Amino acid sequence: MSSTLTERPAPAATKRPDATPRRRTRVLTLPEARWAAAATVLFLLALPLQLTGAPTWVWGSLYGLAYAAGGWEPALAGLQALRERTLDVDLLMIVAALGAAAVGQVMDGALLIVIFATSGALEALATARTADSVRGLLDLAPATATRLRADGGEETVPSADLVVGDILLVRPGERIGADGRVLEGAGEVDQATITGEPLPVGKEPGDEVFAGTLNGTGALRVRVERDASDSVIARIVQMVEEASETKAPTQLFIEKVEQRYSIGMVAATLAVFAVPLAFGAALTGSLLRAMTFMIVASPCAVVLATMPPLLSAIANAGRHGVLVKSAVVMERLGQVDAVALDKTGTLTEGTPRVTDIRPLPGSGVDEEELLVLAAAAEHPSEHPLARAIVDVARARGLDVPAVENFTSTPGVGVTTTVDGRKIAVGSPARLLSGAEGAPAAVAAELEDGGRTAVLVVADGTPAGVLGVADRLRPDAVATVASLTALTGTAPMLLTGDNPRAAARLAAEVGITDVRAGLLPQDKVAAVKALEQAGGKVLVVGDGVNDAPALAAAHTGIAMGRAGSDLALETADAVIVRDELATVPTVVALSRRARRLVVQNLVIAAVFISGLVVWDLAGTLPLPLGVLGHEGSTVIVGLNGLRLLRETSWARARAEGRR
Repeated sequence: MSSTLTERPAPAATKRPDATPRRRTRVLTLPEARWAAAATVLFLLALPLQLTGAPTWVWGSLYGLAYAAGGWEPALAGLQALRERTLDVDLLMIVAALGAAAVGQVMDGALLIVIFATSGALEALATARTADSVRGLLDLAPATATRLRADGGEETVPSADLVVGDILLVRPGERIGADGRVLEGAGEVDQATITGEPLPVGKEPGDEVFAGTLNGTGALRVRVERDASDSVIARIVQMVEEASETKAPTQLFIEKVEQRYSIGMVAATLAVFAVPLAFGAALTGSLLRAMTFMIVASPCAVVLATMPPLLSAIANAGRHGVLVKSAVVMERLGQVDAVALDKTGTLTEGTPRVTDIRPLPGSGVDEEELLVLAAAAEHPSEHPLARAIVDVARARGLDVPAVENFTSTPGVGVTTTVDGRKIAVGSPARLLSGAEGAPAAVAAELEDGGRTAVLVVADGTPAGVLGVADRLRPDAVATVASLTALTGTAPMLLTGDNPRAAARLAAEVGITDVRAGLLPQDKVAAVKALEQAGGKVLVVGDGVNDAPALAAAHTGIAMGRAGSDLALETADAVIVRDELATVPTVVALSRRARRLVVQNLVIAAVFISGLVVWDLAGTLPLPLGVLGHEGSTVIVGLNGLRLLRETSWARARAEGRR
């Protein structure tokens, strides 16, 4: 009897282990979001009433409420900053909005309030969502664990109450409750949340295990070696929080000089008014000259020089599957001069696949028959290696026999009966029991090449060996070459995988600096060492174990499709479509945006300085001053919008490939 392989639904146990439970802050639970929503609604009610000629007191009252709803928090923050003798941008925004209302531009001021309040709400939401993901990470560790008493009995206790020296019983399919060491039993533990390794790791007595990792088919007895507060999972949470808090505050270039410029402009305006008046000039003329000076020296064009290019670059990147979370991030991307890449799920697809099918001489089987035997034996298994073997058989359209007497031994493999033949599939080291010969030589060759060797034994005789490995992304080699060209140095590989697999992949993509077998804190240490040496590091990763490094780096990018929630929230940008080649493109686009910002600043400086000199040295008519000021603002704004064009992305892609 034979059957064609059919798609099997994935059981709960195959769920991606680093997918943290969702704890999502609702938007309207944030006060900033509620006030911003209220201001927006009031503005949208007032605007049509104003345009349709409704009584002034009706739409004016609604605008006034919009001012109050959206402006009271930034006004309070600005006044508090003023009390500490700093001129905060919040206060300048409120003054600008009130000034617009004072000269009859009530709608313009209300729109400014709405935009500013909405921006603050989005920032608060982003902060809350990051905190959600960090808290959700703690849910990876089970709430309870089975502790063995001295009399041999069992008791269920909260994981938080476990202490060093406790003995735990971890049954198949359970998450491990604490960091510790295996005392008895054997099994395979999926610890991708900690190390990022694509395949479960065999565990025997003496091996270390981590809280939150998923036990496979074998039962383990584990001695607790760390308190819950000191577990690797807890330290990941702590590192992400510390990195987010201690990361140097970043501002756009223009914001760094905005406060001093604003103070200087206010002082200069007062001087332009008071000095001529002190020497006997007419009040009206002095006031008019000071008003003209304040208008032409206003930094509107300077401010607009920065935002349109960066926002246009963000919009363009978004159309091509790259979510850049803010203008600050877009500016910082162009500053990176070193790159650190994760391996599994970043340079690779994160899914094991069969790469080699090697029948043994004299076994009497060919490639197809060897694959049929292995797929039939592994079909009932849910091990990732088994799924890889079944998937390749399905892709080739093979029909396989039904099996009988299926058994699975943790750390060894599976045995079953196929058409009357006893078939064993599993670890060569275990099935061969140290014997030398052709099977051991083929297995060693595959393992030396960074693959996982799977031996197939038929009726006690080795029939062949399969090689299984995580497949490299098609664009990985080109991406590494592009990043090397952009930064002047080859990227560094940071991975929790074993050194042999890491070295093989690094050689394929052209990376020489390889750091393997790393825990999350080791990745952070590597990134900090680069930055202490003066580098501005871009980290690209996807897993929970990458989140601390993403947070600690100058800029972090997460792979979106397979990325963990924590990585997606912690990263500064997300590759939504999982196209690794967009990483160098978005870096090149950021550099183009920064060059455009410099162009705009030069244009704005020429206009402002020219108009200011005209006003101080001669007589600049107020309408002409307004026209020059607004004209420069329009010019730099339109210049910045050039990055919205499709050709800008194409040019950035070409620049990234050089």
